[in-house]
Amino acid sequence: MGSSLTKIFSVSKMASSPDVQQFIKTAISQDKVVVFSKSYCPYCKLAKDVFNKVKQPIKVYELDHRDDGDVIQNNLQQITGFRTVPQVFINGNCVGGGSDVDKLYNSGKLQPMLIG
Repeated sequence: MGSSLTKIFSVSKMASSPDVQQFIKTAISQDKVVVFSKSYCPYCKLAKDVFNKVKQPIKVYELDHRDDGDVIQNNLQQITGFRTVPQVFINGNCVGGGSDVDKLYNSGKLQPMLIG
């Protein structure tokens, strides 16, 4: 997705779980929409495409392009209770994955979440 609305951050390394958890907390607090993704995942593409449709800028972390992607994914599981990607955060709150974002969009509930 070559959209200018998408910022992609990749390769980095973090030492410990507390560092990774702090990274996640900081990441989800800095941008309205944050997507922890894998570049080859169709559900991740679905989520990113939905935000592109509504012209919502998103920050994407492609975990398969990062040295610490597995560590981040394990820590996301501790935070959200699920390990699958994408993990989509709006205003710091996890709203689920690709199908969840698509359902929010189709039901008209997504756009109000993005206002403000």
